[in-house]
Amino acid sequence: MNRSELADFLRRCRTRLNPSDVGLTAGPRRRTPGLRREEVAQLAGMSADYYTRLEQRRGSHPSRQMLTALARALRLTDAERDHLFHLAGEEPPRPGGSSVHVRPGLLLILDRLHDLPASVLSDWGEMLAQNTMSVALTGDHTGTNLIRRWFTDPAGRTLAPAEKHAEHSRAHVASLRAVSAARPNDPGPAALVAELRAASQEFEELWASHEVVVRRPSPKRFLHPVVGALDLDCEVLVGDGHSQQLVVHSARPGTETYERLELLRVIGLQDLTPSDPVQP
Repeated sequence: MNRSELADFLRRCRTRLNPSDVGLTAGPRRRTPGLRREEVAQLAGMSADYYTRLEQRRGSHPSRQMLTALARALRLTDAERDHLFHLAGEEPPRPGGSSVHVRPGLLLILDRLHDLPASVLSDWGEMLAQNTMSVALTGDHTGTNLIRRWFTDPAGRTLAPAEKHAEHSRAHVASLRAVSAARPNDPGPAALVAELRAASQEFEELWASHEVVVRRPSPKRFLHPVVGALDLDCEVLVGDGHSQQLVVHSARPGTETYERLELLRVIGLQDLTPSDPVQP
């Protein structure tokens, strides 16, 4: 681990970003260019103290999960992400599997959608990035696989109406089967399938039915605990290579859902419990 070079690289990447580049408000008394250390830490889901120690060449060896979170927070390109991994003494992710690195351009679009819930998902259910409105709508699930959560955690179904559970389950399994067949050498989807076949009888029965479907945008109903039922339209922008998707939810102006979505934007995260930060 090259502490000196790592610290310098992190500092330079931080100072080249403006708050608006990552969906933050600049606020008063900003005397130096770029993001503050605590803002990078917030975006990466780590403590400000730990990030500060990294820039001061005092931090412990960051995990691969943390390096991935830093690459996302600092909007690094693929080459810059690989450089970050090398400076930390880690091998960067290699082609052949599903990438969890979201391109800066896709993150830029995500940050600009400040008034609509938007997220970046892999085609096999990995939540790669969320904006503030997405977190307000569903909670912070960055780094979580939503298909795994649906079949193994009852809390993963609380926002969906009970009468839609069977439909969602079938869609999850059919979509995962299509991805697994399209990329048979990708270890991520294959491992998830094996795990869920062993862990969930429902998943195993649906897998045996051999349904295949590619997800299409469709209206969705969310049962939010604070603002109530939300009937939202869903649009999907497919990224390069079709393995990542920008998912945006919106409400039609003049509807009750539109007013409730505006209320959700105003109250933000004040009624939600923050998730545990990424650990080094």
